[in-house]
Amino acid sequence: MADPNAKKLFWFLFAGSRGGMNRISIIELLFEQPYNINQLSDIIKIDYKAIQHHIHVLEKNNLITKEGEKYGILYFISTYLEVNMEAFKEVRDKIQKSRLNKT
Repeated sequence: MADPNAKKLFWFLFAGSRGGMNRISIIELLFEQPYNINQLSDIIKIDYKAIQHHIHVLEKNNLITKEGEKYGILYFISTYLEVNMEAFKEVRDKIQKSRLNKT
């Protein structure tokens, strides 16, 4: 069952704070397949430490999970995010639409 507070969390994490678009990119990649921090950094083309920060924020808010140890850690989307994927997509689409209207 979807969490009614999920949209509020998504608005805060993706629109209400810096780096929201990078977090959206990370989630979209992890939705396709698991990655480690280095792979995400190479794909998104942002600093390893920045990816590490975003991963920490997403993990702290229960949107991603990890498996493995040290350099072998792979990140996955969480069950919580899977259950609330429609709310995520709705918020993402509104953010992207608003960014397009500003340019």
